[in-house]
Amino acid sequence: MDTYIISFLIVGLLLLFVTLGSGWISGLPFSYALIYLIVGVLLGPYGIHVVNVRPQAEVIERFAEFTVLISLFSCGLKMSRPLQFRAWNSTIRLIGLLMPICILALAIVGRVFLGLPWGAAILLSAILAPTDPVLASEIQLSDAEDHDELRFGLTSEGGLNDALAFPFVYFGIYLIEDPQWQNWFRQWVLVDIFWAIAAGIVMGILVAQLVTLIHRKLRRLKSANALMEDFIALSMVMITYALTEMVNGYGFVAVFVAGMVVQRNQVTPETYHSQLDFSEQIEKLMEVGIILVLGSSLRVEPMIRFSGEIFLVAVLLIFVIRPVGTWVSTVGSSLQPTRRWLYGWLGIRGLGSIYYLSYAFGKGLSGEVGEEVGWVVYFTVAISIVLHGISATPLMTWYEQKMLRLKKRIFSTRE
Repeated sequence: MDTYIISFLIVGLLLLFVTLGSGWISGLPFSYALIYLIVGVLLGPYGIHVVNVRPQAEVIERFAEFTVLISLFSCGLKMSRPLQFRAWNSTIRLIGLLMPICILALAIVGRVFLGLPWGAAILLSAILAPTDPVLASEIQLSDAEDHDELRFGLTSEGGLNDALAFPFVYFGIYLIEDPQWQNWFRQWVLVDIFWAIAAGIVMGILVAQLVTLIHRKLRRLKSANALMEDFIALSMVMITYALTEMVNGYGFVAVFVAGMVVQRNQVTPETYHSQLDFSEQIEKLMEVGIILVLGSSLRVEPMIRFSGEIFLVAVLLIFVIRPVGTWVSTVGSSLQPTRRWLYGWLGIRGLGSIYYLSYAFGKGLSGEVGEEVGWVVYFTVAISIVLHGISATPLMTWYEQKMLRLKKRIFSTRE
């Protein structure tokens, strides 16, 4: 029988299973991503061998890119805090301090312990440093009315660090192409840091403001079809990203900012919630496909060949670099120890890393070094999906119960 038809049947059954069983699955100690990963492995050569072709890097890049874009917009839609330093203190620490610490530490690991050239080591660290906004949906804010500090920090970090890792990805690619960093360092600072980030912020504001204004004015004349109105969110993501990339800005930054602008300039509360639900549904659907591809792409031979490198990077990143870096980054903050510890553990790696890896392959990462970097990233993401997929739900349940007890204690003390 045609393997395409079999794949169609299996994916359909998987969607039916996770949808109808979502009430039970949400209470179990593992994530949806872990289910998709396991099914992906079973579909591959070590299971029923339905999927036996690895997609080209460009296909994975575009697939992951679109998924991350939808997720970034969804993250932006949940950001309701005022743009004040104090309100975003945890985000600033996680982005401005933790991410550079992770990049530097991982680059040193790649150079000293893996023996990679500095360019490849920095590229590896930039690919794995950012947390993922897609796979972390279970530990993120539910909507703009959710004000929990832990969820806010994880959501805003996932929304921004996937975008702001790009300068370091470019740094690694440039260093691989030309080890004489003096030849391109000035351009990297001016274009890939200052201009690209600034352009992303400005374009995100302008496009979202313009689309929202047009939407509001036309709605007064004639309301759009309720079913079709949700596509405004999708069109805004695509227009914002395309126009920003045309002016050499970071489209990821622009899409996240656009989501924030839309949240602050809601046409109606009903439209806002509808767009948020629509974005999350698309995100979850795309997540199924790309995690299945990841699971079916894993191979035993490279896992054995690079087992030492994979184990070293995954263990150090998940158990040492991220937790210690978080603790250092939040020194002097008002964050409770519980939140600091959970920030350190819940640094899920996922589709953002897959996208950056595929992008790097398209920009010249190749050969033995490229293969080593690729498999280390693939298996580190898979390990993260397993470990965080098993632990995230129980930890968040424990955290929410702890916060509830704390609120009751404070309330009873006031009485």
